[in-house]
Amino acid sequence: MGKQLHENICEEHLFSSIFNKYSKDLHNFLYYKFGDLLNPKDKVQEAFIKLWENCAKITPNKAKSFVFTTANNLMLNEAAHQKVVLKHQKTKPKMSTNESPEFLMQQAEYNDKLQKALSNLTEAQREAFMMNRVEGKRFKEIAELLDISTKAVEKRIYGALEKLRQDIKEL
Repeated sequence: MGKQLHENICEEHLFSSIFNKYSKDLHNFLYYKFGDLLNPKDKVQEAFIKLWENCAKITPNKAKSFVFTTANNLMLNEAAHQKVVLKHQKTKPKMSTNESPEFLMQQAEYNDKLQKALSNLTEAQREAFMMNRVEGKRFKEIAELLDISTKAVEKRIYGALEKLRQDIKEL
């Protein structure tokens, strides 16, 4: 039995040779065991990153065992995580909509009425109204941006509100 030359694998050339020697075999092992769905290439990389992070503790003759065990555990963890994700996706649709189809239809009709009413506003009213209600700008900011008086902004927004109230009775 020959004397071991290196106590750990922290030297770059030694680590590279281990990577070159085992990475393809490790990928094939993970691919055949788990398929391509769980990204075996990523797990190979992660296993070798963990090997590098622990290089001072691992001897060259233990490196293969370390990366294969680490990669296998990473894949098992990913598979378990995917099961949780799938379980969550199955339960989510049941809890996400408590609205009735009638409510959803009314909401869509209301949105259509609102869009039509907004398009009926004058360009000046729509611009001032959207800056105030959608962008959250104050009257003074709008006046500076449009280069008009604050009173003109107020008049445009209030005019827009009156027109919207007439076009959409629900407001």
